[in-house]
Amino acid sequence: MNHDVLANDGNQARSAAPAPGGRGAAMKPIPEDALILIPMRNSVLFPGVISPLTVGRAMSVAAAQEAVRAEKKIGFLLQKDAQKSDVSPEDLHWVGTAGTVVRYITGGEGAHHLVVQGQGRFRALEFLPGWPFLVARVAMVAADEAMTPEIEARFLQLKEQAAEAIGLLPNAPDELGAVMQGITSPSILADMVANLLDVKNEQKQELLETFDLRRRLDSVLALLGERVGVLRMSKEIGDRTKKEFDERQREHVLREQMRQIQKELGEGEDTAAELDELKKAIDEAGMPEDTQKHARKEFKRLSRMGEGSAEGSMLRTYLEWLSELPWNSGDEKEIDVKEARRILDEDHFGLDKIKRRILEHLAVRKLNPNGKSPILCFVGPPGVGKTSLGQSIARATGRKFQRISLGGVHDEAEIRGHRRTYIGAMPGNVIQAVRRAESRQAVLMFDEIDKLGMGGFHGDPSSALLEVLDPEQNNAFRDHYLGVPFDLSRVLFIATANMLDTIPGPLRDRMEIIQLPGYTTEEKVEIANRYLVKRQLEANGLDFNKVKITTEAVRAIIEDYTREAGVRTLEREIGAVLRNAAMKVAEGASQEILIEAKDLHAILGSRKFENETAQRTAVPGVATGLAWTPVGGDILFIEASKVPGSGKLILTGQLGDVMKESAQAALTLSRSFIFDSLDKFDLHIHVPAGATPKDGPSAGVAMFLALISLLSNKPVRADVAMTGEISLRGLVLPIGGVKEKTLAALRAGIRTVMLPRRNEKDLEDVPAEARAKLEFVFLDRVEDAIRTAIGELPSDRMAA
Repeated sequence: MNHDVLANDGNQARSAAPAPGGRGAAMKPIPEDALILIPMRNSVLFPGVISPLTVGRAMSVAAAQEAVRAEKKIGFLLQKDAQKSDVSPEDLHWVGTAGTVVRYITGGEGAHHLVVQGQGRFRALEFLPGWPFLVARVAMVAADEAMTPEIEARFLQLKEQAAEAIGLLPNAPDELGAVMQGITSPSILADMVANLLDVKNEQKQELLETFDLRRRLDSVLALLGERVGVLRMSKEIGDRTKKEFDERQREHVLREQMRQIQKELGEGEDTAAELDELKKAIDEAGMPEDTQKHARKEFKRLSRMGEGSAEGSMLRTYLEWLSELPWNSGDEKEIDVKEARRILDEDHFGLDKIKRRILEHLAVRKLNPNGKSPILCFVGPPGVGKTSLGQSIARATGRKFQRISLGGVHDEAEIRGHRRTYIGAMPGNVIQAVRRAESRQAVLMFDEIDKLGMGGFHGDPSSALLEVLDPEQNNAFRDHYLGVPFDLSRVLFIATANMLDTIPGPLRDRMEIIQLPGYTTEEKVEIANRYLVKRQLEANGLDFNKVKITTEAVRAIIEDYTREAGVRTLEREIGAVLRNAAMKVAEGASQEILIEAKDLHAILGSRKFENETAQRTAVPGVATGLAWTPVGGDILFIEASKVPGSGKLILTGQLGDVMKESAQAALTLSRSFIFDSLDKFDLHIHVPAGATPKDGPSAGVAMFLALISLLSNKPVRADVAMTGEISLRGLVLPIGGVKEKTLAALRAGIRTVMLPRRNEKDLEDVPAEARAKLEFVFLDRVEDAIRTAIGELPSDRMAA
């Protein structure tokens, strides 16, 4: 398709002429031997050719309109300088083609579209003034139609070469070959082929000015022969290399072609703009010098790739990650220790030791902003507020909070990221969390670190955490996806765990352990009144002023319907009570509701927990021990019985190896206190709840007292619980988890707790409320336990 580049160039408003037939003076007639002329910038019209044109200049529009109105032919002349807007006769070639307007269409924005048919050559003789467009007196050039043998030979040769050229063109329409073969005039064939030739306009103008038919046919044959030679070579190269292309090479060629097509259509501009934005983001990201040098090198690779290549997409994603990470630490917010203390007290009741440690950290950070952040690890049973404590720390320090759950994570890539060679590769959770926080001065919590998968086919994630949680190394943490070091030293890391035993030693060594053992009843009442009731009222859409729950009702829920170290179940039970109130309010039965302790039975049902210690220890052979579990402390009943036999020891209750050894030691030690011969009896020690595995080095005293109680036929005091390990010499050895076990005894209604003497120092960690309500007896030897829990044994029962 030929396009007239006289398209609207902004000059039509300046040089607009009145439309023919409009208001003003009448236009004088055009002589019969003259033609209206339209200059053409970048195309040449040949006789016999139908071509669409677009005109935009005012004089060209006026010329077209006058020709249509007067039903006259138009002369089309090629400009010598295509960039010139205002043309004169000296700017034009004086040989052109006269044609008629087949169709005239007025387009938007001042463009006028014509479909014209060339009819004959002419030579301009004289340009005439007096019209708002170009007019010239012309002499028409008659077409040479003589069919001599020389002309016929060239005519047939041109037909043959034209057919071959059309066959070599990749997208030539089928009708084009038929049209060429149907032409019988040598002059028309030469002009048709000249019109289709991909040559410069100057060469086409030379063909137009060649009036001698034989010379014109020779020139067209020469130009067409060169084109056919190029097409043949291109086809041979394509055929020879086609078999060598694999799918990837073929896709690359197609995408390169698509890129060029999009560039021609203006669709590649968006991609260029995106690359410019990415380059700007890389320059402004504040990366270290080595990292920025690496990023710029990768950006150069990306700019040379095709838009749709898979590797280009992966590289773009990688550079976006690099540019969006917070490489600059920024200005750290000034720490206000008093405000931080207020926020911690507002969010959490109690936990004085933990709050003090957090405020110490903030004070040190205020005095030494460049110091290394410690790695705090909160250890305690579920529901004691470990995660919410991390959120409060973030609020107190003015930092953003991000949480990473490690429960069940067994793939090292979750921590260090995937290598970029894999499809769908992503950075590890640490880098992702820092990106979400948009700051390196964030609080990052590793939740449930004790439940981290221990190695396997996908590597060891706990080992991958060593570098993250080591203050001496994390200033140059290297994620596998990023491949460059990233400074994590400004991040405040917090870990949570239910128990320490399953955390690998090297990982535990890098963290500062802070215990959160649980809450006393009074602390739970205070927490419920301050936080839980308010939160559940909001969750259930209740008015604070119209629905109230008494403190006695809260205390009843704690003592009769929950038995836990934390407050998670307590909040669920409070929610159940308030949902019942919400149903009454929604039904319109009542607008003001007061929930008292006597109402709980109708809402929550019968009490779930009772004080069964007195009932279970009312007979000889039963002792109440104290145990530590991942969900807090608990009481443990140990039952002993004797049946006729041969002196064997029977152990049941799914006991671990350590507890079995404690039972053997307790039996041997009890033999030294009792005269009776045990050879005629089998002793059976049972720990109820056999479906639960039990183990640990703290049940020795309880097993010993259960055996002494059985053999002396004297029951153990119902209000006494004990913990401690024994030796064969009768010494009571120290144990762990004193605070958790003490709180469990308080929850179970115990009044006296027996502890090893060497654990007396651990009472500092026990809340003052628990210390005030419990009596503590410290044991040096097992005789002290006998005197406290059973009483003095008769002398005739004691061993010599």
